Amino acid sequence: MTELPQTQPHQNEPHAPPTLTVRPWYVSAVLAVCAVTLLLGGAWLFTRAKSPYPFFGTSLDGSRVAQTFSGTDDLGQPYAFAPDGKTTTAIFFGFTHCANICPLTLSYLNKVRSELPQSQQNNFKVLFVSVDPARDTPARMHDYVTYFGQGTGVTIPEPKLSEVAKAYGVGYEKAEVKGADYQINHTTATYLVDSAGYLRVLWDYTQMPQVERVKKDVQYVMENPLK
Repeated sequence: MTELPQTQPHQNEPHAPPTLTVRPWYVSAVLAVCAVTLLLGGAWLFTRAKSPYPFFGTSLDGSRVAQTFSGTDDLGQPYAFAPDGKTTTAIFFGFTHCANICPLTLSYLNKVRSELPQSQQNNFKVLFVSVDPARDTPARMHDYVTYFGQGTGVTIPEPKLSEVAKAYGVGYEKAEVKGADYQINHTTATYLVDSAGYLRVLWDYTQMPQVERVKKDVQYVMENPLK
């Protein structure tokens, strides 16, 4: 299986001792989003020229098989992700203490699903994979994913989580917050896997508000799985 390039949140080196400037977590988050946006923008220009279909998101080359994985779903039951020959799956890695990007992404994916024809809605699944398994209990995941849509929350224990995230090109790291609990800086892309198990397209968070264009990508992949 070909691994996607991993996007690591940016870190700054201290300028000189003895003064150490601690960068606020939200600055790190903004820089991480900007870095991912620039990376995906370059990839989009390259792959757009090669793809037979003009995807709105970044088209992948069709040779990348999505990593299968197992964990616990938001009902506390064992869960395994693997192609079933009929379901197209959108996968997003996030965490329930996320205040903006994660809930908005889940909301946009729910809008995409609701605008599909009924026959296609039944075969489109949203997976929310936690990058904070220490705090994201099944009950908390269930409240979160059902509040923002009809997705399935999945927790994977470490170190398996880091292996799965790496396979998808997802980076994540803990960011301490002064006077509060920690946050997680993480890759903000959503990955679309066709019913045959191939990674077909990914969207950056900044693309998700354009629901109609995202929906067209989803429909094309649903109707044209790779063989």
